[in-house]
Amino acid sequence: MQAFWNRRRQHSQQFAVIGLGRFGRSVCRTLKSMGCEVLGVDKDEHLVASVSDEAVVDHAVELDSTDPGALKDAGLFEFETVIVAIGNFIQESVVTTLNLKEGNVANIIAKASTDIHGRLLEKVGATKVVYPEKQMGEHLARSLVRPNIIERLELDPENSIVEVRVPEAFVGKSIVDLRLRNEYGISVIALGRQGSHFEINPNPTAPLEAGMMMWVIGSNQALNKITDLGR
Repeated sequence: MQAFWNRRRQHSQQFAVIGLGRFGRSVCRTLKSMGCEVLGVDKDEHLVASVSDEAVVDHAVELDSTDPGALKDAGLFEFETVIVAIGNFIQESVVTTLNLKEGNVANIIAKASTDIHGRLLEKVGATKVVYPEKQMGEHLARSLVRPNIIERLELDPENSIVEVRVPEAFVGKSIVDLRLRNEYGISVIALGRQGSHFEINPNPTAPLEAGMMMWVIGSNQALNKITDLGR
């Protein structure tokens, strides 16, 4: 354990994840793959053993996160960012978040299962609340209605960035020819083929080809007009 804390002081990005279910493990795995140092925490010894065996964390601790003394002893209050990935046990999630807030953790990212759960987390000190199930449901619904949208990044409720297949009506024409900004109110920020290199700020006079993907930014209303062309 001491060796782990010694290593922590030598790195700039460390995260603790409390709750090692599917969501928590996914967060751990992704952070670890990005070169971050990760501490996994859960009260279930089997989940703690599992993430250790899978090597998706640098260290794993079995403890009850509703006990502030246990969090302090394990060094959780020393982390700048802690992810509370307990979504299905509302009381445990809320109490854990409160403990972290009272332990002066700067950034507390908490998973919520419902809107009420999310509001409770915000009231007790969560810096950011995420709704993975809700977001997955929205993503599925959108993919069914507009299957040509590959990825979507919402900037705010009215504006987004999306990756979309070049509509057949655009093939052979250039960005200049299409007058996308004037006609549709969108801007193309990258162009390429899926799984290969994308050109940022692409040549506006080059003709678009079938099978190309483009990243475009604009209002959701404007983006819907573009994506409807590919239906």
